[in-house]
Amino acid sequence: MALKRGSSGLGGSQRNRSTRSSSFPILVLIFCSFLAPLIFFVGRGLYTSIDHNDVSTTSSKQDLDWRERLALQQIKPLLTKEVIDIIKASTDDLGPLSLDSFRKNNLSASWRFVGQEILDKHNVADAEVNKPSPIAADSKPEITRGKQHNPVKGDNSQFVDSPAKLARRQLRERKREKRAADLLKRDDDVTVKLENAAIERSKSVDSSVLGKYSIWRKENDNENTDSTVRLMRDQMIMARVYISIATMKKKLDLAQELQTRLKESQRALGDAGSDADLTRSAHEKMKSMGQVLSKAREQLYDCKLVTTKLRAMLQSADEQVRGLKRQSTFLSQLAAKTIPNGIHCLSMRLTIDYYLLPPEKRKFPRGENRENPDLFHYALFSDNVLAASVVVNSTIVNAKEPEKHVFHLVTDKLNFGAMNMWFLLNPPGKATIHVENVDEFKWLNSSYCPVLRQLESAAMKEYYFKAAHPNTLSAGSSNLKYRNPKYLSMLNHLRFYLPQVYPKLNKILFLDDDIVVQKDLTGLWSVDLHGKVNGAVETCGQSFHRFDKYLNFSNPHIARNFDPNACGWAYGMNMFDLKEWKKRDITGIYHKWQNMNEDRVLWKLGTLPPGLITFYGLTHPLEKSWHVLGLGYNPSIDRSEIENAAVIHYNGNMKPWLELAMTKYRSYWTKYIKFDHPYIRSCKLSE
Repeated sequence: MALKRGSSGLGGSQRNRSTRSSSFPILVLIFCSFLAPLIFFVGRGLYTSIDHNDVSTTSSKQDLDWRERLALQQIKPLLTKEVIDIIKASTDDLGPLSLDSFRKNNLSASWRFVGQEILDKHNVADAEVNKPSPIAADSKPEITRGKQHNPVKGDNSQFVDSPAKLARRQLRERKREKRAADLLKRDDDVTVKLENAAIERSKSVDSSVLGKYSIWRKENDNENTDSTVRLMRDQMIMARVYISIATMKKKLDLAQELQTRLKESQRALGDAGSDADLTRSAHEKMKSMGQVLSKAREQLYDCKLVTTKLRAMLQSADEQVRGLKRQSTFLSQLAAKTIPNGIHCLSMRLTIDYYLLPPEKRKFPRGENRENPDLFHYALFSDNVLAASVVVNSTIVNAKEPEKHVFHLVTDKLNFGAMNMWFLLNPPGKATIHVENVDEFKWLNSSYCPVLRQLESAAMKEYYFKAAHPNTLSAGSSNLKYRNPKYLSMLNHLRFYLPQVYPKLNKILFLDDDIVVQKDLTGLWSVDLHGKVNGAVETCGQSFHRFDKYLNFSNPHIARNFDPNACGWAYGMNMFDLKEWKKRDITGIYHKWQNMNEDRVLWKLGTLPPGLITFYGLTHPLEKSWHVLGLGYNPSIDRSEIENAAVIHYNGNMKPWLELAMTKYRSYWTKYIKFDHPYIRSCKLSE
């Protein structure tokens, strides 16, 4: 039994070994017959897609379908559906290394048609949208391949690749067109940027003397809406461009024809500002110019060259505008510092008649009111007789109790007689008038007043008068600003010495001579200044009316003591508490800062900067309606704001007595002048 069992076990072992040995060749045979061809075809397809040196990449969809069908015909009878799905899933899991993914996504446009459906028009459009930038795409190497003449046995024995080539050619053409359009757009963008930069440069011209008002301001633009005039001007610009190009390209006949048409258009256009101003021949000239321009465009048009010429013309026009603005600034400063002939005539006639009067008739009545602190006192420092008369007249006309108002006028020696004579002939009702000569203030000398001492120095004289022969127009306009008499006259600096001029008064209202009073001002004397010295309207509605506009904050003395964003305020109508003034020694503070500014390192000009410093922290803001500014430079002040104001101020260069005054504001000033007065008529002063 043991022997049998052993023999039986041996026999089983041999049977198992023989079974395994016999099944192994079968597996090898299956692998070689079916799986090896499958792997071969898959590898061949991958190799065909990658190797662009040895294998043609112009295989068509029919060639690929033939290979797939051949492989599937041999594999499907032997493998179940589950096995095929597993193989397909394993190849799909390769991701970027799979055949389809590699063929469709990872190669350049010149490779993608291999094994891919020929693009129809819709797919071409999609490819156009999703393709990379034209420059990058065109920089890739393109591989052109000829037709394959080796037939392949099967249902589709011929490669069909011409539609693919057509699709590629269309793609390349569209790329080139898009790239050209991008380059043109880029050139247009550069041109627009240059034009905008030129416009911004033209805005940077110093027009501070004109203040806000300038004919170049956007709100003052009067854009021409007449189509014919605009078209003719555009034609003339293009004619100049083509004349330059024609001359450069030696086409002198065309250049001469353009020049002739240009002169005709200039004569036809003339000074016309609208279509209604054009002559009858203008339309014919416009048509003739259009025909010549069409001819020139056909022969000469070069986008880059035309753009260059237009850019040069723009820059030249920009320089001309800048020069005209500098000239305008210079002339406006010159006009602002001069006295019109009529006002000069009035002053001279009044002066002569004053000194012909007996001394006893030169005195004003009610002299006892001059030092009465219970009355309403005004300080007015001016050398302009007509302007001073408007201030006094407008104040008295609108006052409820004229007899309680006292006007303290201070002028210079030249106008002292005229100022006295005018108010002797034209007394302001029951109000009190007091006229003084600043040259008779003996205490106002160079040993006491820093400004006088500085004006007498050689360095200051050179600073103010070195513009006798300026090298450039801009230098002349800048230095002319320094030579304005108001910066050199002590009448302008006398406002810092009010307690010395009027020692017995408690409060006084300071008025400039370029203001008009429209309401009763007695309410200002009851305004509580809360212990401050100066009551004034603030002007910090815009950033340039803050301290950093007037003071040099790069200087440590200024930076350490003042806030650059502190709100500025206006001279022109200021209520001063003279008791607090004396208590805080305001004049001493002014002297301290004026001495520190001997070299003009803290501020440059005027009395407002030292006023801002002297009254820093000591100014009480008044209601805006008390004082409206800007009628001498700002053309866009609201009319209701002007009419509701107690005082309107013509600060700026365009004073109402000058020819360059803004007409829209002048009537507020002229209505307080009696133009039928004999002296005014004899000096030919008119509205």
